Amino acid sequence: MLRVALTGPESTGKSTLSRRLAAHYRTAWAPEYARQYLEERGPRYTLPDLEEIARGQLRHEAAAEQEARHRGRPVVFFDTDLLVIQIWAEHAFGECPAWIARHVQEHRYDLTLLLHVDVPWEPDPLREHPHQRDYFFRLYQQRLHELGGPVAEISGPPAQRLAQAVAAVEGVMGW
Repeated sequence: MLRVALTGPESTGKSTLSRRLAAHYRTAWAPEYARQYLEERGPRYTLPDLEEIARGQLRHEAAAEQEARHRGRPVVFFDTDLLVIQIWAEHAFGECPAWIARHVQEHRYDLTLLLHVDVPWEPDPLREHPHQRDYFFRLYQQRLHELGGPVAEISGPPAQRLAQAVAAVEGVMGW
């Protein structure tokens, strides 16, 4: 099964695109657990909260993979990944729990879609850095380059983003 993660700075359309891709391929997708966690507990968080968010994200990924297998689908999508949590922890606390950093190094996706910051910022009480999206985008680019593995940068308006993502997925699948 092809495992595809969507990553990148805040407010770049990861949730929207992951849902659209899942609908396009009639498969499962894992929503971003951080949103659920913070909506239930409030926007303030600690490093232990980020660890719980990471564990929750991994549970969401496992459930989505199981659902895709059950449906007999060849691909599954993940709205965010632990790289987001690693960068978030390092920025907010100056450190990342070792197990999260290890997971990022050791557990690769078959394809990562890195979303550009060329869409308007959408205010949200859970978002923190509207003026640092370019900085974070370059940081994601650098980290993904260091990790290796297939990465496709996705940009433009929604229809273009979907077309680019579908082309990247099908390129990896050999379709």
